Amino acid sequence: MRCHFLALATLAAALAQEPKGQLVFPPEKVHNHSSSLVELPNGDLFMCWYHGSGERQADDVIVEGARLKKGSNVWTDRTTLADTPGFPDTNPVMFVDSLNRLYLFWAPIVANEWHTAILKYRIASDASRWPPRWDYQDIILLIPKNIAAKTRAVYGAESKFTQRAEDKYFSRMGWFGRVHPLELPTGRLLLPLYSDGYSFSLVAISDDRGVNWTASEPIISHGGIQPSLIRKNDGTLIAYMRDNGPPPKRIQSAISKDNGESWSDAIDTGVPNPGVSIEAVRLKSGNWLLVYNDLERGRYSLAAALSDDEGATWKWKRNLELDENKKSQFHYPSVIQTKDGMIHVSYSHFTTEGQTIKHVQFGESWVRGATSGEPQHP
Repeated sequence: MRCHFLALATLAAALAQEPKGQLVFPPEKVHNHSSSLVELPNGDLFMCWYHGSGERQADDVIVEGARLKKGSNVWTDRTTLADTPGFPDTNPVMFVDSLNRLYLFWAPIVANEWHTAILKYRIASDASRWPPRWDYQDIILLIPKNIAAKTRAVYGAESKFTQRAEDKYFSRMGWFGRVHPLELPTGRLLLPLYSDGYSFSLVAISDDRGVNWTASEPIISHGGIQPSLIRKNDGTLIAYMRDNGPPPKRIQSAISKDNGESWSDAIDTGVPNPGVSIEAVRLKSGNWLLVYNDLERGRYSLAAALSDDEGATWKWKRNLELDENKKSQFHYPSVIQTKDGMIHVSYSHFTTEGQTIKHVQFGESWVRGATSGEPQHP
């Protein structure tokens, strides 16, 4: 009984903890962007991002990674996780499934345009091994379901998007990820993807632990990309997406009632978004956490918002970063909750000193302790 009370006390302390963190490495004058963070089975944290002289047009871009040992506050030296010589390697995404297997997804860009991405992935059966030993590697080729019909219904027969959807090559290229996959209670893996060629999204589905993948119907929208998936108590899935479309700039959302196979068209919520990546996660408490740039323009404010009604309202919000001079950028959050109840966020940290990745950790109660600011309503 005493151990039980000690465990509860430890969890309560973790939930109340205010943010603390560190830069993973000193700021650099080269590009470091789009991190992805996971907890390994032994309690260590593992993070990846892409690094190079630019993005899709810079052929020296590679995927790097570092590890934070449990109990430490110093990240290990960086290591290369993926490098396709002569091609930019971008948008890495990591995930540890319920069998403690580590996945790495990323996208080499074939012809220096986002719509020429090819989705690659690796799996390590022992997620705790360092450096990772990849037991399986492949590419993910997808045939989006009903993409021509759905695109035509929204955009019209003469739209460039419809013409692209009717082109087999274009419709099957350029899908890649940004945000963590979601594993359903059945073991089904849902990998959220998007295409800059269309500026909308879809989901890759695997029912055999990543060996084979099929595509959902696309999530049709006017600029809804980089979806973050979350599951309601009744099994309904919600995809929250950044807004790459016209004003008003709002986080977009869509729903699926068949485990990700088909999706409603996306609609605007009431939550502002300047066209920047977001992530929403379900916490152990049952509450939902959203980390996002809480603006219609700019990336100088990064906030954490909390919902106790499955996203119907976001009643509490606090800033993780805010540059009132509007000269810095804090963006592209990757969000997890570790086994001890702590929330961890990594994100791109751009200042006048250079670019790096920052990691912060905090407790849920810290967000709930917000005392100012209006609730954000979807």
